[in-house]
Formats: sequence, structure tokens, C-alpha cells
Amino acid sequence: MKKLIPALLLGTVAFAPPSFAQDDCGDVTIGALNWQSAEVLAYVHAFILEHGFGCSVSVIAGDTVPTITSMVERGQPDVAPEANLSLLPAVAERGLQEGRIVALGKPITEGTLEGWYVPKFIVDENPEIKTIEDALARPELFPAPEDPSRGGILVGPEGWGGTVVTNQLFKAFGAEQKGFTLVNAGSAAGLDGAISRAYERKEGYITYYWSPTSLLAQYPMVRLEGGVERDDEEWQRCTTVGSCPDPKPNYWVASPVSNLVTQQLLERPGMDPIKTYFEDQTWSTDVVSELILWMQQNQATGENGARRFLENSPEVWREWVPEDVAEKVQSAL
Repeated sequence: MKKLIPALLLGTVAFAPPSFAQDDCGDVTIGALNWQSAEVLAYVHAFILEHGFGCSVSVIAGDTVPTITSMVERGQPDVAPEANLSLLPAVAERGLQEGRIVALGKPITEGTLEGWYVPKFIVDENPEIKTIEDALARPELFPAPEDPSRGGILVGPEGWGGTVVTNQLFKAFGAEQKGFTLVNAGSAAGLDGAISRAYERKEGYITYYWSPTSLLAQYPMVRLEGGVERDDEEWQRCTTVGSCPDPKPNYWVASPVSNLVTQQLLERPGMDPIKTYFEDQTWSTDVVSELILWMQQNQATGENGARRFLENSPEVWREWVPEDVAEKVQSAL
């Protein structure tokens, strides 16, 4: 497999030539988006396409907007794994409507989830806590770090969309009147640090977070239910608008993710089996969370993580491909 190498001058990546014989698949480029689960999936795709389907694969570092913009306007890269369909830029919507790119499969079975989370040990001890209202009725279980007489709700940096929504939900559910205060962690690292310290001390907390992430694998948490039906119109009007003065109770829903693939790739001769592969590829939040936790603990690259997954979870990935392809991948391992 060609490895991802940052180029110093060109703002792209350079690769050594392949050392194996190629079949008819040809060259395929995969954009590794800049978070762990998307990066490791890019390398899983690369290994399977290269060794199972005979492609010559390049993995290119990228971010969501520039990668997808390039796919729509220039047809490269050929693939972007784990694209969140609810957060796609306008150029992606245009690309989908015009048939330049195609969304295939469910790379993460459950999609991505945002929400308010509490430690699992709190729910184990208080199984009646299931919704936001249930948690807000018990501020003593979630003491604020600076003022334990009040409950605390941890939020990330001000620039995060999740912070805006949390601030609005804090008002919508009347959390201040119920004895709570917002605790701004200031940064992503600060939020992770506050969660890990509280968890290790067995101190309760409510926090904004999302999955799949290595932190949720390391510190098991339970996502609170909103207790209300999602109102999409209200979500656009006020829940996501920090200046809106009158938010109503609302909540996140699961965001589906897909493998984005260019139509140019799919139109090549013999691409039907590879299209089917992208349609069938899926892994659970638990699988990917445990994998990226291992990557974090071992300072592993996406390529290291992909090999570990392929070596240790054949019962997952063999479901994505025909038996003859699976045997080629297994042999390469």
C-alpha cells in the first residue's frame, strides 16, 4: 500500500511506486479526513481495494470541505470515507444533485451521535436517570467543579456547534432554575481533561460529547435521551443560533455517514464489485471506538490501526466482500 507522506512544498502527498502486480482496477485515490475514525477507515479501504481488488491505491491527507470540493470540481480524490451527510458543504449537495459524487453505504452503522452524556457508573447506581429532565432533577449527582452546591454541565470551546446547542438547551430546559451552571472547558483538550479527571475520581458530571470517540471507549458514558421529539424547524430557527432568545426543548438525532465516491470512479469498467463493497461496508460504534482507543494508547497511525482491525476482526470485514476477495486480503495479511 502506498503510504501517506506530507509533501513540504506542494501541499499534497507523494508516494513510492507500487511493488505488486495490478489487475484492471487501476489507480484509486482515497482522502483520509482529519479525524481518527475516518483516517483508519481510509486505510482499511486502501488495504482491501489494493490486495482484494487489485487496485493501486494512494491515501491523501485532507479535510472535509477541501476534499469534497476537489471531488466535485476535479474528480479527485476518488473516495472520501465517513462523510457526515448532515454537515456536508453546499458544494457537496450540488455534487450529489448533479451526480458527480455518490453516497454509498453506512460506514458507521449507528451514524455519529452528539448529545449530553453522563458517566455509566452514575446510571448504574441511578437507573431511573434516562432523560435530560431526569438528570436535571438531581443536581447533587453532578456537582460543578467550582461550586459543588450546584450541578455542572461541561461544554467545549465557544466555536463549536455543540457548544452553541448546549447553551441553547441549557436555557430551553430551564437548567439554571433547576440548580445547574455551565462549565466551559475552554478547549477540546480541556474538555477531555475535565471528563477524565472527574471519571477517575468517580465524580458525576453532565457533558456535551459525541461518538464514536476513543474517550467514550476509555471512559464509558451513557447518552441522555432528549425526552422530546426532534423539531427540525426549531433546530434551524433557534437551537443552533446562539443569539436566539427563546429556544424550545429539542435534541440531537443520529447523523448518517456515507462513503462518498466520485461518479468517474464508478463509471470505469468492472467497478460494480467495488461499488457493492462500499455499499456493504459498515462497522459499529463499539468496534471503531475500541480501535481508535488502541490507536491513541499506542500512538498508532491510521495504517497501523487498519492492519490491527483487519488482523483481529475478520468476522466484521469478511462480511463486506466476496469469499475470493476475502481470501486475497487474508493472504496479504
